[in-house]
Amino acid sequence: MTFTFTALFSPCHCQTHSPPLYYFLAGTLQKPTIKAEPASVVTSGSAVSIWCQRSLDTEIYVLHKEGSKKHLGTRSQEKPENKAKFSIPSVTQQHGGQYRCYCHSSAGWSEPSDTLELVVTGIYNNKTSLTALPSPVVTFGENMTLKCVSKEGYDKFTLTKKGQKFLSSQNSQFIPSITQYQALFSIDRVTPDHRGTFRCYGYYNQTPHLWSVPSKPLEIHISGLSKKPSLLTHQGQILDPGKSLTLQCCSDVNYDRFALYKLGGADFTHYGVQWTQSGRSLANFTLGPVSSSTGGQYRCYGAHNLSSEWSASSDPLNIFITGQLPFSPSLSVKPNSTVHSGDNVTLLCQSTYKVDTFILSKEGAAHQPERLKSKSEAWDFQAELSMSAVTSDLSGTYRCYRSQDSSPYLLSYASDPVELTVSGEVTLNSQTATFPNHDTTSVSGLEGYLKALAGVSVAFLLFLFILIFLLLRQRHQGKLRKDGETGRHCLSLTTSLLQRPAEEEPQGVTYAQVKGSRLRRAEAVLPSVMSGEVLDTKDGQAEDDTEIDSQAAESKEPQDVTYVQLCIRSLRQGAAAPPPSLAGEASEESTVYAALAITQPGSVPSNKEQ
Repeated sequence: MTFTFTALFSPCHCQTHSPPLYYFLAGTLQKPTIKAEPASVVTSGSAVSIWCQRSLDTEIYVLHKEGSKKHLGTRSQEKPENKAKFSIPSVTQQHGGQYRCYCHSSAGWSEPSDTLELVVTGIYNNKTSLTALPSPVVTFGENMTLKCVSKEGYDKFTLTKKGQKFLSSQNSQFIPSITQYQALFSIDRVTPDHRGTFRCYGYYNQTPHLWSVPSKPLEIHISGLSKKPSLLTHQGQILDPGKSLTLQCCSDVNYDRFALYKLGGADFTHYGVQWTQSGRSLANFTLGPVSSSTGGQYRCYGAHNLSSEWSASSDPLNIFITGQLPFSPSLSVKPNSTVHSGDNVTLLCQSTYKVDTFILSKEGAAHQPERLKSKSEAWDFQAELSMSAVTSDLSGTYRCYRSQDSSPYLLSYASDPVELTVSGEVTLNSQTATFPNHDTTSVSGLEGYLKALAGVSVAFLLFLFILIFLLLRQRHQGKLRKDGETGRHCLSLTTSLLQRPAEEEPQGVTYAQVKGSRLRRAEAVLPSVMSGEVLDTKDGQAEDDTEIDSQAAESKEPQDVTYVQLCIRSLRQGAAAPPPSLAGEASEESTVYAALAITQPGSVPSNKEQ
């Protein structure tokens, strides 16, 4: 049997005879290799070349498409490479399929080459989308999932990587919650080999070599273990629409470039590097006037020019945009907006409209706003933040916002501000609770212990003060007793005793004048019969220590004057009681007033001087 091969790609008059068909299909010579340039996945309308090659001398190369009744063409080898080129200037959907090539030489026909899958894309216009979970920046050794999604009900999705043959295909699944079809491609323990550009396509089982238009390219980056940078903003994390926002990525590592990534985005936002005077490297990412599309979670990375590996990611930074939901919530504080250090405080967010999550922020705080899960209470939605053992650091202005789980970074306008004032010195060094279910058992126990310790300390100080007072009092009394035994005080006084006759007024007045000493404001009431009595003293020695010298002179006046000089060793506080026999005659006797003065110790008049 004779076969005639006519080239499909360019005019060729080469004819040859072939062996029987069964021998042609199962040759004994070395099989050739086959490949497509620029790739085996080509866009409809573009050009592609198929190469067949064998190391030995070959007279003829034959290209065959699976399922076709005709051979697509023959080529003589191009010396000295020993290969043949089959060109397709404009690919259409009829060119999609499986290809093989054969070689013929004087020794006979070769075995068929391996199969070449030629795929034509752009046949279906319903696009797909490709995202990476959790992000397109993956730490070396971690797992990653690529998700391909489309509204079109394709039977399968396939994943490709630039520069490589398509990786794999997955059956599509319909997801009612998003009313779309999707497929998940899991990659375990990523390595630097997984870095590159990926796309996904959709196709039907009946035409597996005809694909849809590709998704947007997804760049996968592998981050390493180098030190993570810091990501911050000076405008705050909660912004009103239209406000300007600049995110700053900085590090004390001398990175040559930084990249900013927003969660859910397809790729990095790259930026150059500035150097600070302190040697820190940084980059500013200006996001312009913010809008609802600006809200989200951001991270940044650093890298060196000579490395394709990025640093570990910065801590996430959440950016919230207000005014995207109606109806502001209300914010209250219990027990009061002014509390003392160590007290417990509860901030309560409430709304009469449905809320999935409340966002509680403190003005000027560096930390992230608190996310409080809403609970339905009667007709209200509410959430509370309990803070135990508050300190002055918690003083400030607080606001509350509404948010929905479907768009967690889009908020309502703020509640009315609440000013929390924490007064007094901090008496308890403890951590502040930031969530309602925070465990405060250890804090309460420590607080009780410190209160008990303070009570014991106060009692000890009080006891010490009492003890010191008693010791000083005892010492003072001992000194007074010693002075009473050894010292002597002299008291000199002169009294004028006014006596009246029995028929005159029932009482007379006596004026006393103290001579030779300072006047003191002291008055003693003495009985009129005192001249004949002995003054009583506390130690019972008045009779031995007192000498009385008196003279009486008659006068023309109805009164007599008596001069009395007293000298006592020690003056005792007290008053001598009148004799019992004279108690009843008190109204008939004259009253004596005496002014007393204490003089410096001196000699006591003796009996001889009287």
